[in-house]
Order: sequence, then C-alpha cells, then structure tokens
Amino acid sequence: MKVGFVSIFGKPNAGKSTLLNALMGEKLAIVSPKVQTTRHRIKGILTEKDYQVIFSDTPGIIEPRYKLHEKMMQAVKNSLEDADMSLLLLDIKDDWEENDRLFQSLGLRSPAIVVLNKIDGMAADKITEAGVFFAARPYCREVKAISALKKTNIDGLRSLLLPGNKACQPFFEGDDLTDLPTKFFVGEMIREKIFSLYGDEIPYHATVLVQEYKEKSTLTKIRADIIVQRETQKGIILGEGGRMIRQLGTEARKDIEEFIGRKIFLELFVKVRPKWRDTDIFLKEYGYS
Repeated sequence: MKVGFVSIFGKPNAGKSTLLNALMGEKLAIVSPKVQTTRHRIKGILTEKDYQVIFSDTPGIIEPRYKLHEKMMQAVKNSLEDADMSLLLLDIKDDWEENDRLFQSLGLRSPAIVVLNKIDGMAADKITEAGVFFAARPYCREVKAISALKKTNIDGLRSLLLPGNKACQPFFEGDDLTDLPTKFFVGEMIREKIFSLYGDEIPYHATVLVQEYKEKSTLTKIRADIIVQRETQKGIILGEGGRMIRQLGTEARKDIEEFIGRKIFLELFVKVRPKWRDTDIFLKEYGYS
C-alpha cells in the first residue's frame, strides 16, 4: 500500500478546512467565513484499496498575539515536520506576493503543490497568470487551480497526491476517517454555531469543552460548557431570556445527530474564565496542548 502524510497550509480563510472536507468527501472540519475558525490540527484518513493518505488541516498562519495563538502555530509546525507533501493553499484573489513570502517562510522540507483556490468566476487569463507566478517559485513542484467549495478539480488534485507516496504498512487500520474522538467533533460543531450566530468578537473569545458524552439505549446524552472571558460575553451567548443559547442548541443538535447517526440530548452551559486564551492551565484543560 502507498502511504503518505499531506499537510495543508495557508493564510486564515484561504479555504483549508473546506479543502480537507472536499478531499475526504466528508465534513470533518468546521467552516466559517470568519478567519481563525480552525484551532487544531485535524487529520483526515483516506483509505482505499491500494493507498492511504493522511491529510492534516492546520490553523491559518498568523503572528501569535497570545498563548492560544502560540498553540495553534505549534500545530502548524508539527504538520510541517511530518509532511511527505504539502499543499500551499491561497485564495487566488488574495495578494500573490504576500502569499509567496508566507510560503517561503515555512522552510518546507517536502515537495509542495501550490493550490489556487476560489477560482469561481475568475477569468482564465488571470488563473494562468497566477499559475505562472507560483510555478517559478523554488518551493513549487506543481500548481493546481480549484474551487474547494464547489469541488472543481478536486479529483485532479487528489490524483497528484498519490504517485509519490511511499509503500509501507498503513498507519491506520479499518474504516476510521480520523484519529480524533467523537467528543472533539461534537465540541467543534457547537463552536461552529457560535461562529455563525454571533458577531465578530464572541467567536474568538469562546471555546467549547464537552464534559459528558454518554451513549444510552435510545439516545446520546451530551453536556458541554461554552467558555468565554467576560460576564458581558456570557450575556450575549445566552441572549435575552435565553433565546440565543436555545437557538444555538437547536442548530448544533441537528448537526450532531446527523454526524453520529442517532438522537441526542444536548445540555449547554456558559462559564466565564477570564483570560483563558493566555492561561496554560485553561488551554490544556480545553484541549490546546
């Protein structure tokens, strides 16, 4: 079997999580129009008869401003170290020079494919121009233009990832799609709803900790804490008369039930932990190790 690790790198909001989901044919990573939605390294395991590819979706590359950011960038570093191939993803409408500088700064030790994303509606000559620009860069083995959202050219990109993979025993057996537990994805689905339902500030000050995940005969009981930094943020999460958290729970429950394939009972609580994003003990408790 041919086996390889493929890591996806790029700026925030380049479409890395959407690309992972498209390559896997399953929704593993949460997505949002807001930047910095991804905080963890999320592995997707694609196993077929004669190959296994382990994809890594990584947080968008930023200059750390607090300890949570440092943990996120450590996830990027770890993905750089074990990648057999790298996908350097950018929004084709973004600044090419800026992305070039970012890609050069990674110090790649693996072959790289530059992936031009969000080509929907772009003129063919502009796509060609971008391809020529990046093809001349020393880190670039090949350029591929895609739309991760519309799955344009995804099969072609996937085919480029297989020939160079080394032959060995698979790293993961069976039909597992990821090495992360179901509890992790439950927390991510709740956090995704925070990104979609609340304004620009709240999602970046909030995280989710699943305290209980218990499978019963007729349903799965889930209890989760939404962590924020200030009392005013708790009030916003709850909403007037609890309206917003009820909506959050309703929307998250639908996604979780679809993901695990059974009914759930979901309880949500909001807790205030001042400066949790800059406190090691909180970050470790909330899974940012």
